[in-house]
Order: sequence, then structure tokens, then C-alpha cells
Amino acid sequence: MATYQRGDGWDALGDPTRRAIVACLAERPRAVGELADELPISRPAVSQHLKVLKDAGLVTDQAAGTRRVYRLNPAGVAALRDQLDTFWHRALDSYRDAVDQPTEETP
Repeated sequence: MATYQRGDGWDALGDPTRRAIVACLAERPRAVGELADELPISRPAVSQHLKVLKDAGLVTDQAAGTRRVYRLNPAGVAALRDQLDTFWHRALDSYRDAVDQPTEETP
């Protein structure tokens, strides 16, 4: 999927299926087949979504016999959390600045 650049977690999470995969992986690590059993998409489709999430740094995988087990990447999720915290603090600071501005009274 050429529209997603490596490391762009927000774009990767823009797809509802990928958000559902992340929600499943937040519960516990899973193989592609386990994810496909819980989602209304095929195994190849799950694999494609996992590739996007992996390229964005949000999931990692590890070989377990003939399967690959996927789990959330704590560093990738923490980076998104840090960005979200930054957005939130900026919004609160802007709101405080707007509230602190003196208002002009009309005669």
C-alpha cells in the first residue's frame, strides 16, 4: 500500500479494520488466523493490514513454529500517545489563552 509511509501511525489507524486489529492485539498477541477468525475479512487481508501496521511501527511479529505471532509495539504506541498528549496540551493552552483574554464590554 504505497499511500502509507513508514512510521505514519496516525494514517495507519485511519482504517477501521486496522483499529480493530490493534484493539484485538491490545488484549493479547495473536497469529493472523486468530485475527481473521475475529474479523469479517480474509487471512490475506489481515496480513496486508498487519504489514501496514508493522511498517508504521505499531506492531511487531515473532516466529512461533510455522506461524507469526503479532503484538503491539510498545514504543510505537507510546510515540502516538506522546503526540496525542502534545496535541492535547496545546489545545488546553490555547483554550486557557482565549479564556484569559479580556473581553470588550459593549455600551
